[in-house]
Amino acid sequence: MRHVSSTMEKPKGNEGILKCEREERAEQQATRESERLTGTSEGLKQRVDRLGGSHSSTQREFGTFRPPRPFMALSNAHAASLQVPRSSRRVDLLGASEKPLRVPLSLAASDKGLRLTPGVVVRAIQAAEPPSTAQKVVEPPIPAASPASDWSITSWRSKKALQLPEYPNEAAFRKVVDALAEFPPLVFAGEARSLEERLGEAALGRAFLLQGGDCAESFKEFNANNIRDTFRVLLQMGAVLMFGGQMPVVKVGRMAGQFAKPRSDNMETKDGVSLPSYRGDNVNGDAFTEKARVPDPERMVKAYSQAAATLNLLRAFATGGFAAMQRVSQWNLDFTNSSEQGSRYLELAHRVDEALGFMSACGLTVDHPIMTTTEFWTSHECLLLPYEQALTRLDSTSGLWYDCSAHMLWVGERTRQLDGAHMEFLRGVANPLGIKVSDKMDPAELVKVCEILNPQNKPGRLTIIVRMGAEKLRLKLPHLIRAVRQAGLIVTWVSDPMHGNTIKVPSGYKTRPFDAILAEVKAFFDVHDEEGSHAGGVHLEMTGQNVTECIGGSRAVMVNDLGSRYHTHCDPRLNASQSLELAFIIADRLRRNRQPLSI
Repeated sequence: MRHVSSTMEKPKGNEGILKCEREERAEQQATRESERLTGTSEGLKQRVDRLGGSHSSTQREFGTFRPPRPFMALSNAHAASLQVPRSSRRVDLLGASEKPLRVPLSLAASDKGLRLTPGVVVRAIQAAEPPSTAQKVVEPPIPAASPASDWSITSWRSKKALQLPEYPNEAAFRKVVDALAEFPPLVFAGEARSLEERLGEAALGRAFLLQGGDCAESFKEFNANNIRDTFRVLLQMGAVLMFGGQMPVVKVGRMAGQFAKPRSDNMETKDGVSLPSYRGDNVNGDAFTEKARVPDPERMVKAYSQAAATLNLLRAFATGGFAAMQRVSQWNLDFTNSSEQGSRYLELAHRVDEALGFMSACGLTVDHPIMTTTEFWTSHECLLLPYEQALTRLDSTSGLWYDCSAHMLWVGERTRQLDGAHMEFLRGVANPLGIKVSDKMDPAELVKVCEILNPQNKPGRLTIIVRMGAEKLRLKLPHLIRAVRQAGLIVTWVSDPMHGNTIKVPSGYKTRPFDAILAEVKAFFDVHDEEGSHAGGVHLEMTGQNVTECIGGSRAVMVNDLGSRYHTHCDPRLNASQSLELAFIIADRLRRNRQPLSI
């Protein structure tokens, strides 16, 4: 062990002897002090100051102070408190090297487990006195996204942006975007991280994603009853899937932001008149008039307000008792009571009620929040980039950027170009992301998309939403699964059986046959069974209203019925009865795939 030594000759005579004795006592005390110190030389200077004299004069008297070697800073047991003066701008770190290492106080030495901040107490122990209990090392969370140094919330502007409207009044557009940037976030980063964790479970086959809602939300149909009915059907479907699959169901709505829609053509022509295409209520109006089709930036503000109101109601429904399992038999909609699916659901509800009664008889409380509330998240397509940019915030907890317009975002088939603006924006936000994939997707391209959006390969970050049609899915999906597996990527596979099955009937209505939807879901499960991968969920366009937009189902909607209650502004949706019927069929498949419990 290195001891403190004097570098000065001791004075002679009585006065010199007394001075030498004082110096020797001071030297011994300083030696003991130095053996106790394991921190910075600023701490050493403070100890010396208590013995009297400045650091410079003491150094001349006693030499350079060095702590025992080796130096280790592990925990606060038997520690010396080293208070770094606020006026000090630098400290000396003494380690195993002979010379002190000078480190700026502003440097956070996170890789060494030490952060030096003015006025902050640093505690340590000597290597000779290990802590009595093992110290648990807490690993920092893996970031969902690690934006490169060249990424910013505006870097997408340097890329080619498809499917964006052209606003005629640039000043009005800029004013709206600037105002939105000052509005409160609609969702919070912590909620998005929770969803990512649940989706990670689905990727591993330990949960199932139920994602559903409107093709495109509208201003005209915005009311509390419509929101409640869609939420109620999602609760019913979740109960059916959870009961059948015996696994958690992750409920995500295409709600509170699903306004914008991509279009195949920029112009729409009727009776020889061509006007800009309708791109969703947050861009322009659906009426076929020149005034309605002009992109209006004020619609983004109205969309924000409607999304905020929708979220407020959804949060109240999810946590205010409406979603309690004790109410499972009350979730049925009036028009489904007399249907086959309504009867099946009521039978399931009675079984749930019996299970709750058994739990209560056993003394288990059924009033626990896990039984009286539900987790519910929102999602929409990331399409209108100025709106998404305006609602992107820096999370103070993680230091990552989150698009606070929704918990989950997805990139569509028309906007997922590797060098495009939408991919550029999404690679830098930490929300869980979806990728819409059709039969046009090349396996190698899919791997590149995944590597761009999820460089950390974090479970739950990416959901691949497959939309192909049953026949093409059986041919194409196996190659995609193998490519992703070979690349070692972790994704959640989800079926979108809607978009690959849209047809137009002679009357001019677009519709989707229920049998075709069912066939694609079955093919999706079959392929995953064959490939040994996990069918992680379904993505549906649906509503709680009693619409007649998709033909078929047990309460057969015929082609001639389409005009009676065809309310969609965009693509046809499953009604409540058809949605519930599909949920029962998927639950049966999950039940067959369920591993038997080992006893």
